[in-house]
Amino acid sequence: MTLCQKIKRDILLIVQGLGTAFDASVREKALIVSLDSGITAETVDNQYNELVELKLHWDYEYEFREGQVETKFPEYSSHYEAKSVARKMTDGTWVGWVYWYGGGKYGTPEDIEWMKDAYDLELIETEKLVVVQEFKRINDKTS
Repeated sequence: MTLCQKIKRDILLIVQGLGTAFDASVREKALIVSLDSGITAETVDNQYNELVELKLHWDYEYEFREGQVETKFPEYSSHYEAKSVARKMTDGTWVGWVYWYGGGKYGTPEDIEWMKDAYDLELIETEKLVVVQEFKRINDKTS
């Protein structure tokens, strides 16, 4: 499964989980039923295209593209603000991409293709001991 397909699969799984939570039309119910039959590398593109045809993908995709965590890789654009973000996929792998935002009144950063530019990530967790120092005046003469 490609990285783009992994992202689409996870968006479809979110839709599937919320399928009973909203009053679905007949076509939307048909999509949810087709998701129950399984999302595989062979079917994910067609199932996601069904979601796009119903125009139901916008909210899920917009929220998903914000990512789960910021990875702090440097990003730069002269037209938009950008930050690198990542999300843990349902298969346990991490996928990252650039989250574009800002751009002022006429900016449309949500139109920038981000799925095709996704990249694999490896998460390295390290436990660290942190020392925090606080100071308190001994003889406060302000009173």
